[in-house]
Amino acid sequence: MRIRLLFFAFYRDLAGVDSLDLDLPEGTTARQAVDRVRAHGNGTSRLPAEPAVAVNQEIAGLETVLNEGDEVALLPPVAGG
Repeated sequence: MRIRLLFFAFYRDLAGVDSLDLDLPEGTTARQAVDRVRAHGNGTSRLPAEPAVAVNQEIAGLETVLNEGDEVALLPPVAGG
């Protein structure tokens, strides 16, 4: 199955791209998708192991099972004041 991973703010800087399409086996979780991207070795290896994620624009847990065509956004931490 194919999913799209979206990077924002600092995560985009680490990845060097706004998004990345991944071909993954059926039954893959959001955590496994993050692990796969972190394993690439370039700046993505500095992504946190457990980032906040949204699947199809809804906050989701890392154990969420992904489906064909899903869009997974890695949500960087925010600071306020």
